[in-house]
Amino acid sequence: MKFNKAKCKVLHMGWGNHEYLYRLSDKWVESSPEEKDFGILVDEILDMNHQCAFAAQKANCILDCITKSMAIQSTKVILPLYSALVRPHLEYCVQFWGPQHKKDTDLLEWLQKRSTKIIRGMEHLSYEERLRELGFFHLWKRSLGETLLWPFKRAYKKDGERLFTRVCSDRTRGNVFKLKEGRFRLGIKEEIIYDVAGETLEQVAQRIDW
Repeated sequence: MKFNKAKCKVLHMGWGNHEYLYRLSDKWVESSPEEKDFGILVDEILDMNHQCAFAAQKANCILDCITKSMAIQSTKVILPLYSALVRPHLEYCVQFWGPQHKKDTDLLEWLQKRSTKIIRGMEHLSYEERLRELGFFHLWKRSLGETLLWPFKRAYKKDGERLFTRVCSDRTRGNVFKLKEGRFRLGIKEEIIYDVAGETLEQVAQRIDW
């Protein structure tokens, strides 16, 4: 396979990187502070501020086009357009680059807040009231839900019932999707059943109103 040498860059990652020089054949490859991989901006220290700004900029441009081109800004018109064209940019591979800083979270949330506010008849409602009326969740809640579901789906697809089994209970409270702890080795149970905050999956699900 022949590489286009002019399009090849070196991304030196991590603190204390020696930043060695590399070359293809007789041409030295230039270094770059950040590169886009599968649509995600990755920099030298894995700081996702630029990715959040990049995603917000793309979503904001599309939202401007929707606002200017749609004469009828009703729920039936704006909601499908937002769900199909705007929100995917805010959630594409969010499990990897999910914002950790409040300013990045607020920036992405502001776009959903603006999208719901342009719907005719909801201008006078608060953001929380608009979310309830539309049946929407905060973006951080959706991100948390996807982050919890992704490892569950991966682990369940690989090991199936050996790792996760449903609790057989006739209690009237709760739901039928509670998980039963199985046998694990070397503390794997804590890694799968508990998140970094020390809560069980059931507690996290209840906290985000699943």
